[in-house]
Amino acid sequence: MPRVPQGPSRRLLLTGALAAVSAAVTGCSPDGAASGSGGGKRLRIGYFAFPSGDLLVKNKKLLEKALPDHEITWIKFDSGASVNQAFIGKSLDIAALGSSPFARGVSGGSPIPYKVAWILDVAGENESLVARKETGVTEVAGLKGRKIATPFASTSHYSLLAALKAAGLSPSDVQLIDLQPQPILAAWQRGDIDAAYVWLPTLDELRKTGTQLTSSKEIGAAGKPTLDLAVVSDDLIARDPGAIKAWRKAEAEALRLLASDRQGSVKAVAAELGISTADAEAQLTQGVFLTPEQVVSADWLGTDGKPGKLLDYVTDTGRFLAEQKQIGAAPSEAVVREAFHLEGLSDVLK
Repeated sequence: MPRVPQGPSRRLLLTGALAAVSAAVTGCSPDGAASGSGGGKRLRIGYFAFPSGDLLVKNKKLLEKALPDHEITWIKFDSGASVNQAFIGKSLDIAALGSSPFARGVSGGSPIPYKVAWILDVAGENESLVARKETGVTEVAGLKGRKIATPFASTSHYSLLAALKAAGLSPSDVQLIDLQPQPILAAWQRGDIDAAYVWLPTLDELRKTGTQLTSSKEIGAAGKPTLDLAVVSDDLIARDPGAIKAWRKAEAEALRLLASDRQGSVKAVAAELGISTADAEAQLTQGVFLTPEQVVSADWLGTDGKPGKLLDYVTDTGRFLAEQKQIGAAPSEAVVREAFHLEGLSDVLK
């Protein structure tokens, strides 16, 4: 796709919301129930089939145990763009969301009504740029004129743009193709694309016949970090703050389990993704998982009333996306700050 879009308008997002959410619900895991309708005692949680604390919370039913009076639905999504659409359609209460689509979501005159309330992980080797070996390309600069696929409006898209810029290339120097992970794999196998920037588990399939050129770990170390965040709807903040507190504690427990019970964490991830424990272990080693203490520190999300460095990261992401003409204008630091929900965050350490 030779064009560099301004990013989808709110009208287009609204038009696609129903279809996106319907597809997501269809892909919901068997233990997900239909959303309840009464008393605010429901939680619709969007997640990715991607190693993180979310999978442990889901597999071990930590949230169901903490909130037995709530009807909890887990809905699987393929990209942050679909998550944004679902929030616009008021079909989610909590969801995983990359830092790049989050920056998009809070930009413009009608920001999506949600706020970041947790950090799931920091992108590492689990998101990377890979070229097909047949191309002979071994460095990013060698992609000039090539077809590169990535899910638009994702952290991988952001990292790809950063990698191209660092290599002296502009988006117009390559052919960018907007594809979700599974279609990327199909296009790769057909030989329709030369390279792709994507995440696990699709990434591991590409590596079998590809050459890794860079990763989000390298790009982050160079000053363009990406993260998987967790956002909550403004409606949930207003109607059920207790559920947010319980959810945060469950996510904090999952992060502790990732550090203290590796074998149990590997088994949970393997079960949720339908892969072997060996593959689950390999995938987990590629991510960067913070401790709860790090999440609420000044280096990352921050704590009650005092945002951490994540505020700078998201603001910088917005500026970069505006420079690359991916969004019309960058959200100001004040606007990004308004999209942080820090109240009660320190309770996870009690």
